[in-house]
Amino acid sequence: MKFGVMFANTGPFVEPDAAVELAQAAEASGCESIWTVEHVVVPAGYESQYPYAKDGKMPGGSEDFDIPDPLIWLSYIAAATSKIRLATGVMILPQRNPLVTAKAVATLDRLSKGRMILGVGSGWLEEEFDALGISFGDRGDRTDEYLEVMKQAWASETASYEGQFLTFDNVYSRPQPVEGHVPIIVGGHSKRAARRAGELGDGFFPGRGRPEELAALFDHARRCAEESGRDPDALEFTAGGPTTPDYVEQLADLGVTRMIVPPMDPAQFNKFGEEVISQFSDA
Repeated sequence: MKFGVMFANTGPFVEPDAAVELAQAAEASGCESIWTVEHVVVPAGYESQYPYAKDGKMPGGSEDFDIPDPLIWLSYIAAATSKIRLATGVMILPQRNPLVTAKAVATLDRLSKGRMILGVGSGWLEEEFDALGISFGDRGDRTDEYLEVMKQAWASETASYEGQFLTFDNVYSRPQPVEGHVPIIVGGHSKRAARRAGELGDGFFPGRGRPEELAALFDHARRCAEESGRDPDALEFTAGGPTTPDYVEQLADLGVTRMIVPPMDPAQFNKFGEEVISQFSDA
């Protein structure tokens, strides 16, 4: 079992010294990855329902809080670390131009010597889309197409694409990632997200769910992969929850290979590495 640190670019870790301290402590403890969240803007008084809380609001009880750009934050801590993988969890892909984003992600991957993981989602905050002038209703289709575009840009000598939202022909996108591809982890708790992971992703990260719900989503992702002619066993599954031995083993039995944990202070990370990561690193 691998372990990743979620919500890394929030709270006190929006500040430079704290960000570096967090990343270095996580790396020293044996954590495999560090994950950033994203909102370009948070509209005051938003009415869209945050899907991962009963009250429909984002954590913290406030709409006014710092969320640094995920790729810039990751670039900053990349220079202060050497092994920990750099992940977005998740980037709201339909809000971004996919060619611009493909270049930014590939640049960070090259500068970090192949440490990028691209976690993506289609978004839930309609008022944010409105503020950015981007349509909300077609965000799922837009996400699928943008993933196809990015994969083309990363892997092709010259890339071409003709789609519903973007068309281009015979363009160079440089630099390309170290391995010619950045792992794509699809976030979300719906069957649509599971299908996207199976058809287009390298892994799936449901935002919530009891073990039996996760099992159903994982099975759906595997079926969609197989129906698309892809290897269902190649999909990587990520999940969160309590790091008790019983729960970690239960997730491992479902096929989860990465568990997400919240940020900790350096002393806690040291203890976590000794008591949890070392115990389950080969689970």
